Amino acid sequence: MAASLLKVDVNSVEVPVVFVKDSRLPLTSVEFIFKNSGALASSKAGLATLSADLLNEGTAKDGAIKFANDLESKAIEVSANAGNETFVFSIDTIKEQFDFGLNKLISLIKDPNYTEETFKKIQAKRLAVLTRKDDDYDYIANNGLKSLLFSGTPLANPRLGTKESISVLKLNDIKEFLQKHLLLENLIVVIGGDFSEDEAKEVAKKFASALKSGKSEELKKIVASDKEQVKEVSKETKQAYIYFGAPYSVDISQKKERVIGKVASFILGSSGFGSRLMEEIRVKRGLAYSAYSRFVVNKTNSYFMGYLQTKLESQKEAQKIVKEVVENFVKNGATKEELEGAKKFYLGSEPLRVETLNQRVSRAFNEYYSGVGLGFSKEELKIIENLTLDELNSFIKKHNEIGKMSFFIVTKKH
Repeated sequence: MAASLLKVDVNSVEVPVVFVKDSRLPLTSVEFIFKNSGALASSKAGLATLSADLLNEGTAKDGAIKFANDLESKAIEVSANAGNETFVFSIDTIKEQFDFGLNKLISLIKDPNYTEETFKKIQAKRLAVLTRKDDDYDYIANNGLKSLLFSGTPLANPRLGTKESISVLKLNDIKEFLQKHLLLENLIVVIGGDFSEDEAKEVAKKFASALKSGKSEELKKIVASDKEQVKEVSKETKQAYIYFGAPYSVDISQKKERVIGKVASFILGSSGFGSRLMEEIRVKRGLAYSAYSRFVVNKTNSYFMGYLQTKLESQKEAQKIVKEVVENFVKNGATKEELEGAKKFYLGSEPLRVETLNQRVSRAFNEYYSGVGLGFSKEELKIIENLTLDELNSFIKKHNEIGKMSFFIVTKKH
């Protein structure tokens, strides 16, 4: 069930195919992923995700209801989703029905439901969602933090857009976005399930042959700000929502650094109970039910972020403790016990991360996309197993940029 990298030639373009064979059950998990095609590929906030919404409305010929009913009658799930860096079509079904699902997806690519009626429908739905988000203080604080860290870049825009940005979008914006980005040159095919290599190649060729060629534009690197800003927004809330973040200078293709960073992140704030942040903020002081942080490493950006909720009167103290915990972590590093605990977790829980076909397919794609190579997960476990406390603490001390934190807080001002 190891992953392999295949390649197919379509109209003189070499299309990569990440293949994970699994014949234990007659299941399939297939994704057609377009790089350089997510939310960061547009300066118009919410355009990529609204484009995915339109593609989930079926073809112009069938309409949303018939298209969905045809798939549901054969227990096939076909969906479109936009992330920050990629635009993804997924097919999940049993092997027997896969060809039908693939043909329906190809018809969707060739004949999207480009009608004003459909556009107005998805626009209204998105505006309704965003209106509900007015009372989602975690959503507000998370987007607010990104606006501080990535001001002036597409990453500062909410991926769902804003009510203002969605209101001014037109159907033609979606057409232009999809035509510009759903290109043969951007395609990565990820195939998992009961296929042979030849079958996997044929699937990739069939889908890729429905695409147009064009110029693929690489997404620009985005660097988080180290200005240490603090911004508060007043809402009718009974708790303070504190989101914090800072630069983190590790590239996605840096193999060993990424792995050591994962261990450091686990110890500092991503492991729940037992993490430094949880211990200091909840266990010792009772300031929050939970406190969390992690190192985010993507192809276009990397940064440190975390969050907690606390009582309004504890806001300043909690903010101060977060700062102190991170500064102490950078200065003094981890303990031997913390390192051993992290090793036990990662080495012991590895089987749980590859239980399902979807998990294995997702891992294979991430290994390919990040440039570390298929099968890197085995190398990653060896790095963790052999990691010394000196190596870990040297890494932590070197990344003192995580101490240059910005805070975005949703609170109630008196």
